[in-house]
This record gives sequence, C-alpha cells and structure tokens, in this order.
Amino acid sequence: MTEKVYFSHDGGVDDLASLTMLLSYEQQGLIELVGVGVVPADSYLEPAVAATRKIINRFSQHHDLLVSASDAKSSDPFPKEWRMDSFTVDALPILNEFGEGDKELSYNTAADDLATILTAATEPITLVFTGPVSDLGTVLEQDPSLANKIDRLVVMAGTFGAGNIAEPEQDGTAEWNVFWDPQAFKVVFDSNIKIQMVGLESTHEVPLTPADRLRWAKLRSHPVMDFIGQAYATVPVLTHFETNSTYFLWDVLTIAFAQNPTLVETKQMTVDVVPTGQNRGRTFETPAGHDIEFVYHVDHDAFFKFFEETILAIENY
Repeated sequence: MTEKVYFSHDGGVDDLASLTMLLSYEQQGLIELVGVGVVPADSYLEPAVAATRKIINRFSQHHDLLVSASDAKSSDPFPKEWRMDSFTVDALPILNEFGEGDKELSYNTAADDLATILTAATEPITLVFTGPVSDLGTVLEQDPSLANKIDRLVVMAGTFGAGNIAEPEQDGTAEWNVFWDPQAFKVVFDSNIKIQMVGLESTHEVPLTPADRLRWAKLRSHPVMDFIGQAYATVPVLTHFETNSTYFLWDVLTIAFAQNPTLVETKQMTVDVVPTGQNRGRTFETPAGHDIEFVYHVDHDAFFKFFEETILAIENY
C-alpha cells in the first residue's frame, strides 16, 4: 500500500528542496502526496506559495496537488533577512519558465484543509513538517480525535543542546521552528501521535559547504539540479566557522529520514516543550513527556548520495 503523505513547510530554501524530493518520491510510486501547506515562518507567504506551485508545475506530473496557505502567525517572527530568500527563489528563471500552472490555490486555510484530509482518510496518513506545527496544533485543538488518523509525524524541530535563537527576551535555548509557535508544539506533544524528530544537532554532520555547491554545479545540465544549485546559492555555507546563519540541510535530512531511515541512527527520548516565558520553545527531556524517536547521527556520504539520486530521479519520469 502506497504511503499517503501530507507535507507542511515554511518556505525556506531547504523546504523547497524538500518539496522537490517528495515530488520525486511520488513520481517513483513510493508515496502519494495528499496536500501541501505553506506557513509564512522562514519566508513571506506570497512568494513561498508561488514558488511551491511553480516547483510542482515544473517538476511533477501531479499538477492538481492541493496547495494551501496557512493563516498562522507568530509574535516571534524569523529574521527578515532569512525570510527574503523566498522572493529570490520565486524569481528564479527556471521556475518561471512554466509558471504556477492552472490549478488554483485552495480557498481554505492550510489547517482547514488538513482537518478535511484527516477526517476523510480511510487509512492513517504520514505528516511531514519542516516548519512550525501551527496548523497541526490548530487541527488537534479543534478535534483531538483526528490524532488517530495520523500514522506518524516526522518533524524538523527542537534541540537538546544550544539553540539557534539570537533574539531579545529569549535565553538562546530554543530552535526556530519551535520558538515560532511553542504553544502549537505543546499541543502536539500532549497528543498521542507517534513523533520522529530531527533537531539542530541531528544535522551537524550535514552542513552546506562550498564542496556541495561545486558538486551540484557540475550537475547543472540537469534542470532539476540546476534549480537546486541556484536555490542554495542564496544562503550562506559553512566555510571557516559556524554562525547562527550557517546553513545545514535540516529539512532535506527530515525528508530523507522519513523515506530512508537507514541513513541515520536514532534513539528513544521522552521530551516536552516550554510554551511561554524567556525559555519558550526550549525542548527538554523529562519522564513526564512525550516519547519520540530522535535522530542523533547521520551517514554524511550516504545522505548526500541519496539526496542527489532522489533529485535526479525526477528526470527519469
């Protein structure tokens, strides 16, 4: 039976590369994408939605795929400089050659569409979230029973080491996806959903480096890899030392793990999240928390090989 997958992302470069991977999986018959939600966290909504639709139209045969815009908001927005990347990716000529296609954007919010998909599901659905879980939190608050329609949640979120927040009135312990909406993440942790989690430390072995860019540049005769190279050219790589802007393949790792768990090593943890206060968004271990499967090690070479083979497989269809 083909795995049914709903994907929610927040419009960053890594998110859009992740969408491309999922489209490849679908073309290979490995999954069935049932919907895509876009949250304006690491992006601005309009260009992130437009880029999403253009990627689907350019690199997929599933032109009627449901795409929904989230109405979620945060009192702790991502830095504007990071969010601007969505405008750049949306403007890439390789995406604009064919445009957004004829399928109209959903008139419903992403949360409403997710609730409808889950309600109608006759078999459990896999949720993959590479941005904040705001829409899932909304769904569960409105109807907690829909958690029973979810097979698993694979999510890029959290850290159990140093965070990546450098903002006033925050103690630096949180990761951005959770920090953007910690209350929603608390709702999800308080549910009975099976959670598989990729955190900041999960991706320390897969930073974006100049060597990766050069390798992709040498594959640019393939339109889909040309897109990947152009998109990642907009973000800072790891060169001499890590900063809070250094790019790791957080979301791509999440997608790869969801489809090929042999690339990583995981451990069981019992965790919770702080929903408010100066340490809001901090994920921490506690016996009273939610059992999760957490990625703690990645096979670097196997991961990059899998990513590139998955992307290039699009051209075989």
